Amino acid sequence: MARILLLSNGHGEDLSGSLLGKELRDLGHNVQALPLAGLGRPYLQAKLPLLGRSHEFSTGGIGYTSLKGRLTELLQGQIFYLFRRLIRLLRHADRFDLIVVVGDVIPVIAAWLSHRPVATYLVAYSSHYEGRLRLPWPCGTLLSSQRFRSVFSRDQLTADDLSKQLQRAVVFLGNPFMDPVLQPAPPLPPAQSRIGLLPGSRRPELENNLRLLLAVVERLTAAPDLSLDLALVPSLSDPELEAWAARGGWRFAGSKLEHPTGLSVHVHRGAFQAVLQASDLLICMAGTAAEQAVGLARPVLQLPGHGPQFTAAFAEAQRRLLGPTVFCADGEAGSDDNLNRSASLALQLLERSRTDHALTQQCRIEAQRRLGSSGGGRRMADAISAVAHGSE
Repeated sequence: MARILLLSNGHGEDLSGSLLGKELRDLGHNVQALPLAGLGRPYLQAKLPLLGRSHEFSTGGIGYTSLKGRLTELLQGQIFYLFRRLIRLLRHADRFDLIVVVGDVIPVIAAWLSHRPVATYLVAYSSHYEGRLRLPWPCGTLLSSQRFRSVFSRDQLTADDLSKQLQRAVVFLGNPFMDPVLQPAPPLPPAQSRIGLLPGSRRPELENNLRLLLAVVERLTAAPDLSLDLALVPSLSDPELEAWAARGGWRFAGSKLEHPTGLSVHVHRGAFQAVLQASDLLICMAGTAAEQAVGLARPVLQLPGHGPQFTAAFAEAQRRLLGPTVFCADGEAGSDDNLNRSASLALQLLERSRTDHALTQQCRIEAQRRLGSSGGGRRMADAISAVAHGSE
C-alpha cells in the first residue's frame, strides 16, 4: 500500500485531515500527518503519527484572523515555525508516494515544492463567497499542473466553477468533517425545545466567547420547556469553569451553570455531536461547528466576538459561505445592542424552527447544497487511494 502524508494548516483543516486519514488507514495505507500550524490534536486523537514535533499557537492556525491575531502570530514566531515545517517537508518528501493537501494556498505551495504527486481537498475555498472563486496566486497555476493528480472541492458550485477555470476535473464528493455529526449519537434528555451553545475550542478565546453567549442567555425569558445546552471542550476544566462562572455572576453546580434569575445551562463534555443533533437552534461562535450545524439542516445564529479567530468579519464571510439559514443580529460585537438583538432573534428563530415549514425546507436544501451527504470521507479516500496506487 502507499505511503501518504497529510498536509494541513489550521484546526478545522486538521480535523478534516484526521478523518480522511483514518479512512485511508482503513484502506491499508501508511498514513502520516504534518500540521503546518498548531499541535495537530485531531491527528493525535485519531492515532495518526505526526512527522516530527508540533507547536500550538493561540490563533489556531494561519488564515482568517483579526489584525490582533496576525500580530500575535508574528510575536509568537508562527511564520518562522511555518518555514521550519516546510523545511521538514522537503527533507522527508521522498519517503512518501503521495501528498494529500487539506486546506488552502499555503499547503498547496508546500506540496508543489515537494516535487511529489499531490491530491488536494480545497476545504478552505468556496465559490459561494462571491459567486466566482478567485484563487490566490499562484494557487490556480499550481493546481492546473500535472503534479496535482486530483482536486476535490467542498461543494458542487465550487467544483463546477473551478473545473471551468482550471480546465480540469474538480470533483465534489462531500466533506469528511460532516461524517461524525451525521452518525447517530446517544440522545440528550427530551425537551420541548432546545438551544445549543457552541463557544469554540481555543483558549483564551473560548472564555471570551462563553462570556458573550451567557450574556445572550441572561437576556432570554426563562421558560420551563426550553433547554439550554452548552457543548464544552475538556481544556476548560470544572474547577476553572466554576471560578470563571463565579466572576460573571453564575454558579457552576454539578453539570449546570445557574443564574440568579432562574436560568440554567446544561454543560456537556464529549457530547458535541449529541448537542448538535438534539438542538432546534444553534448559537455558534466557531467556524467548523457552524458548518456542521448547517449540514445537519439546523438554523444557526452567529454571535460575533472579538477574535482573534471568530470576529465579525469572519462571521460575515461564513454567512456568505453557508447561506441564508445562518443569521446574525445587527450591532457591534459584544455591545448591549447586539446582545439584546441576538437574544430577541434567538427566540424568533426558535419559534420558526417549530412552525415555519419554509425555513425547515430551506435548511434541508442548504445542507445538501453547501455540505453534501454523509460518507464524503470514504468516497474521497477511495478516490485518493486510486491516485496513490497509480503513484507507487
